[in-house]
Amino acid sequence: MKSSTALNLNPTIFVIFGGTGDLNKRKLAPALYNLFTEGYMPKKFAVIGTGRTEFIDQTFKEELKDAVNEFSRSGKVDKEKWDDFAKTIHYTPTDFTKPKTFETLKSAVEKYQKEFGKETQVIYYLAVAPKFFSMTAEYLHKYKLTQDEDNSRIVVEKPFGHNLESAKELNKLLGCIFTEKQIYRIDHYLGKETVQNMMAFRFANALFEPLWNRSYIDHVQISVTEQLGVEDRGGYYEGAGALRDMIQNHLLQLLCLVGMEVPIKFEADELRDRKVEVLKAIRPFSAENVRFNAVRGQYGKGWVEGKEVPSYRHETSVDEHSNTETFAAIKFYIDNWRWQNVPFYLRTGKRLNQTSSLITIQFRDVPHQIFDADVAENWQQNRLIISIQPEMSIRMQMQAKRPGVDMVLNPVDMVFDYKGTYETDTPEAYETLLLDVMMGDQTLFMRGDQVEAAWELVMPILNAWESKQSINFPNYPADSWGPEEAEALIARDGFHWYNLPLKEQK
Repeated sequence: MKSSTALNLNPTIFVIFGGTGDLNKRKLAPALYNLFTEGYMPKKFAVIGTGRTEFIDQTFKEELKDAVNEFSRSGKVDKEKWDDFAKTIHYTPTDFTKPKTFETLKSAVEKYQKEFGKETQVIYYLAVAPKFFSMTAEYLHKYKLTQDEDNSRIVVEKPFGHNLESAKELNKLLGCIFTEKQIYRIDHYLGKETVQNMMAFRFANALFEPLWNRSYIDHVQISVTEQLGVEDRGGYYEGAGALRDMIQNHLLQLLCLVGMEVPIKFEADELRDRKVEVLKAIRPFSAENVRFNAVRGQYGKGWVEGKEVPSYRHETSVDEHSNTETFAAIKFYIDNWRWQNVPFYLRTGKRLNQTSSLITIQFRDVPHQIFDADVAENWQQNRLIISIQPEMSIRMQMQAKRPGVDMVLNPVDMVFDYKGTYETDTPEAYETLLLDVMMGDQTLFMRGDQVEAAWELVMPILNAWESKQSINFPNYPADSWGPEEAEALIARDGFHWYNLPLKEQK
């Protein structure tokens, strides 16, 4: 990153709808504070929090300070730096049932615009429930807060729509109020350091791109697994499920990064064009192949780290007969020259054996085995493993001779990890993404057609699962690796799911 001076950032007003909510406290406020302390915020900026709660500025500032102390990667705030940062924070109540409160917000924005100058940019961040996305955008338009196309932007959190139809409706509404260059559909996975490094790894090195195709790659696995259950999010999760919550956005984004063609240059629309091409090339699902290529699951009760945990159906705000999946595993094919007949296996779930996010690329075996069986007893195919969490690393697994007088082969790892290579802390995903919004860089954000293409792809699976009640839920215990059918899905092709070794989970 460069400093804000080097980046030449214009004065900025951040308006955070849902300013008193968890997202602001856990992610946005810590991210903005860290950007400020490390010199990446504009010289002139303001943070306006909004919400239905009646707060005075000082109370709001104290709540955010407590949140930063608890959730920031940099630990407790520095008093002098916090005092400087707090001077930029303002709170104004807004209530969708009382539209006149938007006039108060408009006055607060105009006050800072007058103080900062005509080049001031205003960023409206929708950290609210999805049902308020459309309403917020409409009120912003009604009170003429979005007229400056060059200097007003809107950031929309996921989920972007509940299905294809609602995603199209939201795109259409936002398109009537904003231009596409003003809309930032945020997926925090794209801001993670290792995910960004995927592009550098693929496109800045001559070593791997010649091998990045069906001739050398056997299959690809993308797994995002969690030990946690739904906790207090049962009400939200009942309307979402693993497919909507994770695969439609996070995992398909990772698939696009692995599968995309080489862009002509590193710029937003060029990269997003390549991602859309991947989504449109994925083999569509019919009702019949959903049954053979998609597995769903729901966790039962069990023990996690010595504590008994309830089944999903016994979590708070969950229907006791719920048909919502907490696990999904799907096999995709990309029908193009590069990837024809190479399976991409995507897996995600809650209450699994470990929390990790992995991309595993398994290469084809050597065309002719010259070593005897006793020499190559521990033989395994080469793998490239990109670990997003809990460790951030890129690992190449290959065969080597074990030290000794005998010729005995065993797998060894060549590892690049952030902790061992760099002394500086890596920024949180939201720090990267918020800075990109201020810079007007949409590279790591989803475009409207990309969102719709992803929904179009998963709709046959969603429709099949929602139209038929699963008779075997719950079908995997807590602290397992999911339903047996998920292992069968990949085992039918002669493969198995890759998981981090125990020593690397810490």
